[in-house]
Amino acid sequence: MQTLSDLNTNLSFEDFKTEVLNDYRTAVISRECSLLGRREVLTGKAKFGIFGDGKEVPQLAMAKAFQKGDWRSGYYRDQTFMMAIGALTPEQFFSGLYANTNLELEPMSAGRQMGGHFVTHSLNENGSWKNLKAQYNSSADISPTAGQMPRLLGLAQASKIFRNVKGINTTNFSENGNEVAWGTIGNASTSEGLFFETINAAGVLQVPMVISVWDDEYGISVHARHQTTKENISEVLKGFQRDNDTKGLEVLRVKGWDYANLVETYQEASKIAREEHVPVLIHVSELTQPQGHSTSGSHERYKDANRLEWEADNDCNLKFRNWIIESSIATNETLIEIERAAKRDVREAKKNAWNTFLRPISKEQQELIALLKPIAKQSVNGVFISKIIETLTHIDEPTRKDLLSNARRVLRYLVSETFEEKRKLQVWIDTIFEQTQPRFSSHLYSETQGSNTRIEEVKPSFEENAEMVDARIILRDNFDAIFENYPESLIFGEDTGNIGDVNQGLEGLQAKYGELRVADVGIREATILGQGIGMALRGIRPIAEIQYLDYILYAIQIISDDLATTHYRTKGKQKAPLIIRTRGHRLEGIWHSGSQMGGILNLVKGVNLLVPRNMTKAAGFYNTLLLGDDPAIVVECLNGYRLKEKMPNNLSSIKTPIGVVETLKEGSDITLVSYGSTLRIVQEVAKELLAAGIDAEIIDVQSLIPFDINHDIVKSIAKTNRVMIIDEDVPGGASAYILDEILNRQNAFQYLDSAPKTLTAKAHRPAYGNDGDYFSKPSAEDIYEAIYALMHESNPTKYPKLR
Repeated sequence: MQTLSDLNTNLSFEDFKTEVLNDYRTAVISRECSLLGRREVLTGKAKFGIFGDGKEVPQLAMAKAFQKGDWRSGYYRDQTFMMAIGALTPEQFFSGLYANTNLELEPMSAGRQMGGHFVTHSLNENGSWKNLKAQYNSSADISPTAGQMPRLLGLAQASKIFRNVKGINTTNFSENGNEVAWGTIGNASTSEGLFFETINAAGVLQVPMVISVWDDEYGISVHARHQTTKENISEVLKGFQRDNDTKGLEVLRVKGWDYANLVETYQEASKIAREEHVPVLIHVSELTQPQGHSTSGSHERYKDANRLEWEADNDCNLKFRNWIIESSIATNETLIEIERAAKRDVREAKKNAWNTFLRPISKEQQELIALLKPIAKQSVNGVFISKIIETLTHIDEPTRKDLLSNARRVLRYLVSETFEEKRKLQVWIDTIFEQTQPRFSSHLYSETQGSNTRIEEVKPSFEENAEMVDARIILRDNFDAIFENYPESLIFGEDTGNIGDVNQGLEGLQAKYGELRVADVGIREATILGQGIGMALRGIRPIAEIQYLDYILYAIQIISDDLATTHYRTKGKQKAPLIIRTRGHRLEGIWHSGSQMGGILNLVKGVNLLVPRNMTKAAGFYNTLLLGDDPAIVVECLNGYRLKEKMPNNLSSIKTPIGVVETLKEGSDITLVSYGSTLRIVQEVAKELLAAGIDAEIIDVQSLIPFDINHDIVKSIAKTNRVMIIDEDVPGGASAYILDEILNRQNAFQYLDSAPKTLTAKAHRPAYGNDGDYFSKPSAEDIYEAIYALMHESNPTKYPKLR
């Protein structure tokens, strides 16, 4: 179905006719997929449908300008484009609609996303890169409106890096930075801040990207007059238009039904972006949405008769059809033949997709029924089991939920019985879970040798008279080694470049490595993350710096919805090993003492969350992460940059292990678990506790996600029989997460002689100043008294009450 051709060569009229008719066939096939897809949802075979009807013709034009090596960052109406570049067949379209978990049959997400979310595969089975220059590339779609825009910025910036930074291995990734990043967005979604943030950043960075705005005048049911100033996004963006004196964007306008002008416009946009590295916005207007927003409603509810009539008359496929006839490219009879054949092919594809989806489940249904029949004969509750068998027999289109739910109910009737057939049923249930659960839960993190947790630890070593230096120097020198040893690495953020970051951890490195590799950016956290995601998808190793942990909240949606799910939602077929560098914990006031770890860690599963206690540990984390495939957030201690640390003699070789805790002090009375800046206070308190006869064991968490993969904490609790978690997050935040891990995953409850305790900050953000910190977060006295009180409960005679 692929409709691409080399438009740089002169086509004969016959070849031109063939090209146009191939395009028309693709448009008809795509439309028929949308129409039948809606019916499948309404009949219950699929849960939800959102389709690209009404957008077919401009997507054909975009596909013609799209070249191998290029990237797409789009949204859920781009099915025609994907079909046109040969990356989506009708059968795959319906397999996605049915949520088939077989990646070979449903290559977009193996059923992990609703239909309309598209991707191409960047990785081989072992996690290594394919040759991305030799294929058409699409980054994995997400549903949140405008969420695709920040990533688009990074995909485009990668081309600028490949073109201008020497020493990078571009073998699988770039041809002199000639690749264009193509973005698509609905007109209503241009109201989102992420869209404007991306547009502004693209104009500043001057990167090769083309944004198509599909304008059908509505955002679900809300008309453009409620969405966009002047009801026209290209009018709004006139101030971004480049001119002879100033850089900016090129803004183009075209009607969405005008095939010839669309093709010409997209070729022009491609040339500008590809050759000049100038961003282009194409406002594609007068589009329609024949079936409304999605299967959740009908557009007849919010469009009046005049609008509906206009849409029928101006449907892009209809206008394309009329143009073909008027241009004598084909007769009405020829087009009818194409339409009939296309509809027949789509119906057959739908049928095949449904059969391949249902067949393995039906086989399991028959296996279960065969297992249950002898059980019903032997069990004292056979009459009830027979009813379950009858229910299963009459399910014509079963789900695995139907099968397992009924199978597990049968076990309840057999709870007091023992015979071989019962054991076979138990084995069958366990086997189905073992086979099926990974189809829904695998690949949250890398499952290849590139997993961050597989990188072996290398401890720091020191000369006998090692120099004590400001901790920032350790970071600076380690980053220097990183940029020297990894030409594909770079860092960017607010105040990151010229002044070497606000804490001087990058002092002098911009002068040494240039403004593209150590870069200042504007105050725009969401697109800082987007830059990192997009570049990481293309084989660069970016470090995106968010100045303070508090400000990561601006970007948490991008981290949570996009970065954290990239590997999962592609079932391991794309990776974005972005490193996010930030700093937090104790300093001063509400906005510069961030320890909101509980909120973050519960939103970023899929990203490592690392909390080093000092800069040597932080440097080791950066070195580890650059060898792995999983993205990560590294939270440096904000009050640790001027503290003195020994300078290691193997700095660039240090590897801090991911997911491994460290025991800093052995003890016998209680296990204290903490991390980051608070850990230093815990260490001081432990010395004071010794004077009171309390010998505490101290464990540094180091890594919140993943957490203690070797279960070392429970081993400590088995020895001390008591545990306290000390954390500067709010109550119920990270401390509750840690406690859950210890009790429910490590099963530590069996070893406890006292109730497990948590000591946290107050429920509010910390107040300003030294007294604010003292009364907001756990102080040394708070920690001492809490530990002492726990020991008092266990032995009041030995540890009399303090107060």
